[in-house]
Amino acid sequence: MWPFGKSSEDRLKEALQANHVTAREAVQVKVQGGTAVYSGEVSQPAVINLLKLIAEGIDGIKSVDTSGVTARAAAPQAPSGPATPAAEPDAPAPTLSTVDLGNAGILPLDAGEVEGSSRLAKAAHAALRANAELKDNPVDVLQRGSTIILRGAVDNDHEVRLAEKLVRAVSGVEAVDVSGLRAVAQVRELARERDEEGVVYTVKAGDTLSAIALRYYGDANAYRQIAHANNISDPDRIQAGQRLRIPARG
Repeated sequence: MWPFGKSSEDRLKEALQANHVTAREAVQVKVQGGTAVYSGEVSQPAVINLLKLIAEGIDGIKSVDTSGVTARAAAPQAPSGPATPAAEPDAPAPTLSTVDLGNAGILPLDAGEVEGSSRLAKAAHAALRANAELKDNPVDVLQRGSTIILRGAVDNDHEVRLAEKLVRAVSGVEAVDVSGLRAVAQVRELARERDEEGVVYTVKAGDTLSAIALRYYGDANAYRQIAHANNISDPDRIQAGQRLRIPARG
């Protein structure tokens, strides 16, 4: 469970799969030094900007490199031939909502529609970062339709409610899903020492695995999970200065 134990790269890949446009695109992504580096080919140029917008909503990603992404050339128009019979007068014209986006080439995606599938998330992300109480908390901001999904952690229940209130105030947002947003005391301090693979903790004199597990998970018995993630055979033997990876809670 994020915010502990999931890399920014894994969370970005999940966000790309959750988006109805990018889930169909043949792109790869790596996160290196806080930069999301994309490569591959997409169906059209508008998708490249969408890849950037989604990455910007993932906590820990500071910049995005899409120079390795190319857009496929538009399909050539069919040669002229006999006129096609006119459609029935009452037949609805195809729209973005009625054409299967998986069938490349049937209908080009409108650039505004593509960007719109993450525009609200960008505005919600900005609203959270502008708030003094929330700006340093590890929170990912995703969008599904007109719903904003918040995943991560804040310091207390008040901040959960505050985050929801700020995002609901964003024009165009119809719903906010905070089911993946946890209240974890002093989460900013707990998540301060991170790398691209997730959260790490530097052992201090007097620490025990049980105390560390209690601090991160609220459950001292979860020390076994930390021991397993760090190949510690004897949980009673940890040393000051040792760096421990804090895994996702199983």
